[in-house]
Amino acid sequence: MSLASTSFDVPDMGDYAHDWALVDVETSGVLARRDRVLSVAVITIGPDGGQTGEFSTLLNPGCDPGPVELHGLTVERLQGAPTFDQVAGRIGAMLQDRVLVAHNAQFDYDFLAHEFARARMWLPVSQRLCTLALNRQVDPPTDDMKLGTLAAYYGVPQQRAHDALDDTRVLAGILRASLREAARLDLPLPLVTCPPRAESQFTPKPPKTPCAYRNPGRLTPGEPLQEGMKVAITGETAHARAELVGRAVAAGLNMMSSVSRHTSLLVTNEPTSDSAKARRALAEGVPVIDEHTFLRLLADVRPGTAHEATAVVVAPSTEPESEPIVGTVDLAPTTTSAAPALAAAALPTAAPGAGVPAPRRPVPSVSTSDKPLAGRRVLVLGGIHADAAAARTRIVELGGSAAINLSASVTDVVLLEGGEGDRRMSRISTLGLPVHDLHWLTAPTAATPAAAAFRTQEPRVMSRGGVIDLPVPHTQEWYVTAGWAPQSGYEIDVVAFLLDEDEQVTFDEDFIFYGAPESPAGTVRLLTGGPAEQTIALNLASLPPATRKVVIAAAIDGAATFGAVGAIQIGAAIGSSGAPLARATLDGATTERTMLLAEIYRRGPDWRLRAVGQGYDHGLDALARGYGVDITD
Repeated sequence: MSLASTSFDVPDMGDYAHDWALVDVETSGVLARRDRVLSVAVITIGPDGGQTGEFSTLLNPGCDPGPVELHGLTVERLQGAPTFDQVAGRIGAMLQDRVLVAHNAQFDYDFLAHEFARARMWLPVSQRLCTLALNRQVDPPTDDMKLGTLAAYYGVPQQRAHDALDDTRVLAGILRASLREAARLDLPLPLVTCPPRAESQFTPKPPKTPCAYRNPGRLTPGEPLQEGMKVAITGETAHARAELVGRAVAAGLNMMSSVSRHTSLLVTNEPTSDSAKARRALAEGVPVIDEHTFLRLLADVRPGTAHEATAVVVAPSTEPESEPIVGTVDLAPTTTSAAPALAAAALPTAAPGAGVPAPRRPVPSVSTSDKPLAGRRVLVLGGIHADAAAARTRIVELGGSAAINLSASVTDVVLLEGGEGDRRMSRISTLGLPVHDLHWLTAPTAATPAAAAFRTQEPRVMSRGGVIDLPVPHTQEWYVTAGWAPQSGYEIDVVAFLLDEDEQVTFDEDFIFYGAPESPAGTVRLLTGGPAEQTIALNLASLPPATRKVVIAAAIDGAATFGAVGAIQIGAAIGSSGAPLARATLDGATTERTMLLAEIYRRGPDWRLRAVGQGYDHGLDALARGYGVDITD
């Protein structure tokens, strides 16, 4: 199949016209820093949609090809193929000065970045576009966002799934159709800036063995060390730093690279040092001892308390076990130790005198038995933020889903004061969508939306505080995606904290953020789908037993607040292209600069997801310190 004669068939492509390099890779595994590319295909397309080039090849990775049953690339088939460094120049020439396009683009981009780094070359890509992220914005009425599903929906023929060249040709058809839909809906393209990356910048450090013991708190003068204590070292030491760390880890201590209020002690031979760790220890009141004292105390470390086992005993529940449940829960603190998963949301508590403002707690929506907006997706335009937030809350109470952007799945529009002047109104009129005033939400019509007929199952609608049981087994990756209305003037960073039973990170690498986007073992990753979408991907089955909860939060850079951002939508799905199991629209923020979006936590042997929507006025650094990590070092 050739795309040489095709065009995008859009009257005025405008911002949608670029030189594109469509890419697909087949790989020996899923971790770019560990696994290798087995085959690669690149198709270049001009702004008018006409194909300008095509290249594909098998590659000899020099390692086991991995899941042959999936990609069909055996050792015999790859024998005699070129190595990546032999074709890197040709691939780089096709990528140069073009926007890289792929389905789940960060996956392909990361693999290419690692392969180029191994070949001691730069990956010549400055922007990328993910057709998954683009279609999440378009939101076609498909059951999932898999390449084959979208191909069938858009009428693109697919001949050989998991063949790099055929997948790239299919991708070209999907890109063409997706851009046409984006132009029809006047959606901005989710282009991601890709700065040059060096090996040292994107290769995670080797995995660190998590400490098996709970943190017993700070060292008391004259008392012995205890297993699980969090210890940091700063300044010059007589013994090699690696030797000190090794002896401490062997003794059951938890060695940290930064100081926080949870640090048990700081080891330094320079107590008046002006290092960041020493300053933080002084500010937090962390005990400070010298190297000689530390070595003496290492000779007699007292037993600690092991982390709780994965399974915990829970109180009898009347909740149905046959299917996932969605509802609201009481967010007030509970004293029932038998059911820790139903306690209040994880709130970092400030040290005395720290002056950390209390969070704004969400108020769960009042449930109703009448759900006339079930299956409807309603976009609210106009009004001040408080009024728009109240309207979206009412939509959820009525069983509907509150949209944050115009998409193909929007069934209704509610206009508040000033909404008539929204630039999207012309598109809404062209699309023929029903437009209502605020009074419609008091008694909405119950007509079945046309878009629902194309989907076999709509995502569960969760209100703030709502909880859903995640289906078992937990062997697949879960993707929790946060999205917001694209705007200029601010940047939002989505982060994740892996917490133990004491609501603390076990070690520094349990904080996933833009500076460390992947845990050492690759079980939790931060993915960027565009300037208004970020995802936390996590493999629940591979999380350390000490991890009781994963908190997903967002922070806004600079002086801006979430009141200017408006609603944030989160969705949870199995796999990068899976259909959302649940979706929540988190609203009502005003002056907050950080926001807890969701929690995934253990409940006995199972996992649950809670939509939180809880804000703080302080920044990300204060939020991180509350969980036991300092991001300023």
